[in-house]
Amino acid sequence: MKISKVTVRRRLLLLLLLLVLLFAALVARLAYVQLGKGAELSAKAEDSWRRNIPFSAKRGEISDRNGVTLAYNISTPTVMAIPVQIKTPEATARSLAPLLGMSEEEILKTITKRQSIVRLQPGGRKITMEKGQQIRDLGLPGIVVAEDNKRYYPYGGLAAHILGFTGSYNQGLTGVEKKYDSQLNGMNGSISYLSDAGGRLMPGSSEKYVQPKDGLNLQLTIDKTIQGIMERELDEAMARLQANSAIAIAMDPKNGEILAMAARPGYEPAEYQEYPVEVYNRNLPIWMTYEPGSTFKIITLAAALEEKKVDLMNERFFDPGFIKVAGASLRCWKRGGHGSQTFLQVVENSCNPGFVTLGQRLGKETLFKYIKDFGFGSKTGIDLSGEENGILFKLSQVGPVELATTSFGQGVSVTPIQQITAVSAAINGGKLYKPHVTKSWINPETGQVVDEVEPEMVRQVISEATSKQVRTALESVVANGTGGNAFIDGYRVGGKTGTAQKVVNGRYSTSEHIVSFIGFAPADDPQIIVYTAVDNPQGIQFGGVVAAPIVRNILTDALEYMEVPPRKDQMAKKYKYGETRVVTVPDLIGHSVQEIYEDLNMNFSLAKSGVGNIVINQAPKPGARVERGSTIRIYMGSESEAEIEHNHSEQDS
Repeated sequence: MKISKVTVRRRLLLLLLLLVLLFAALVARLAYVQLGKGAELSAKAEDSWRRNIPFSAKRGEISDRNGVTLAYNISTPTVMAIPVQIKTPEATARSLAPLLGMSEEEILKTITKRQSIVRLQPGGRKITMEKGQQIRDLGLPGIVVAEDNKRYYPYGGLAAHILGFTGSYNQGLTGVEKKYDSQLNGMNGSISYLSDAGGRLMPGSSEKYVQPKDGLNLQLTIDKTIQGIMERELDEAMARLQANSAIAIAMDPKNGEILAMAARPGYEPAEYQEYPVEVYNRNLPIWMTYEPGSTFKIITLAAALEEKKVDLMNERFFDPGFIKVAGASLRCWKRGGHGSQTFLQVVENSCNPGFVTLGQRLGKETLFKYIKDFGFGSKTGIDLSGEENGILFKLSQVGPVELATTSFGQGVSVTPIQQITAVSAAINGGKLYKPHVTKSWINPETGQVVDEVEPEMVRQVISEATSKQVRTALESVVANGTGGNAFIDGYRVGGKTGTAQKVVNGRYSTSEHIVSFIGFAPADDPQIIVYTAVDNPQGIQFGGVVAAPIVRNILTDALEYMEVPPRKDQMAKKYKYGETRVVTVPDLIGHSVQEIYEDLNMNFSLAKSGVGNIVINQAPKPGARVERGSTIRIYMGSESEAEIEHNHSEQDS
């Protein structure tokens, strides 16, 4: 069929229109890509060309409550390689091997990988500054020395279980290092450059530096000095007692701030790999659970006083050495018992039958209500990882015997942090606080506090009036009862002993005990409370003999360091046979030796020096407290010299 010229022209016109439309669409698409998506696509292209050399952010420092740094960073170079930029891999490996302590083969295998950038590890990771500079000086193409950080603990193992440690990539693994890893870690930076598909630096391109954002500094409630005192005493106790383990906690009872916390065995955070996992992975003061023994009697006492179930001064109790409960005979620690005594003496003597009676008066519902209100049976919420709950009887399981044993601290399981938190509430006016080790977060650049942890009161457990009675009773325990070894002359110290049989293979052991003591001072206005527990000490296993002296030594040095003034109205100590008495040094200046011997009550010996008939100076000074029988050195001279010395003494005072 013959096609007309008109038809041909129409078809050509349609084809032309179609081509025009296609061209227009192509132009529109190109315009859209170039103008509308150009920036986005260019950025994506640049990202595909860009290579990054990372720079680690500085991990935040950790300090004690006074700003003493406990953990900080040391700048440590790390060696990296850009394989495609390395012209002579064999020669490069040969140059680096002796500096990195790696074999040439190991380095060659790494730097010839088909990757944009690789780390030369382990030898090239966190090397010394000197080695880093030596490698830079070699000027090897494709070898980059980047900045990295290594964690440093200037006081070795001090507060190790609180601080924890970091891993090879500066990530927190235990302690507050782990708990607050994200806040301490900051954000890494980098130096980036553009390269072609082969990894070669693109001509005309420039490097781009992204500054790292350092982590926040963490200030703890811990006091480095008190922590050191505590750890010194635990070390001495472990060496002397050959115990399985020992723990101690010091707290400000008025707000829940932890002043010190330690466990033995200890470890060095920087060398944690050299220690057994259970040593560095278990923070015993918050993880360890055990039957508390008689320190738990403080809770029974506080509940009985709050419920007005006992009159400590005017009500008497007869202890024959045991008490019968539902056919079971529960014995007192003293064979033959304490006989007739006031209930204050029940507390002083830590008399089990007396506390069973208090538990019976309260009843299981009331006693267990107070136990839970004081925080037992649940975590305290301390800001450290690994805290345990402890174990209490379910109320449905509590019969007469369970009620009786619970009242004196047997059959329940607690943690040390629960124990000190609960007793703090019993003596601070009845307020249960959430314990914490974090005090504030600080901006590392400005030094400004960006967040501060406020004390958190959980609940009011007992009244201020009841708490005052508890403090007085526990002061009497130290002055007149089983806590005598915690007595500090010049201070009012309250406390309670604890001796608990360990459960071994489902039975109470007759030879292994956990002995403990909790003490606080001054008893009229507690500034610090200290709890210690020793697991299976060798030799005598009584809390008053083993643990009380540890707490006394910690309190003695801590109170002096804290500049807590002595008390003049201290409860007089009832000395037992064999205990050393403490006496006050009299003012001997201005007296003759004959007058001293004739008129003064001599509780000490004299050592004379100098020439003359009158004492012109003495050491120790008047008013000092020393053990009876101590030597007082007196310096002899004339009456005028003695008068001058007296004037100087009055001016000093």
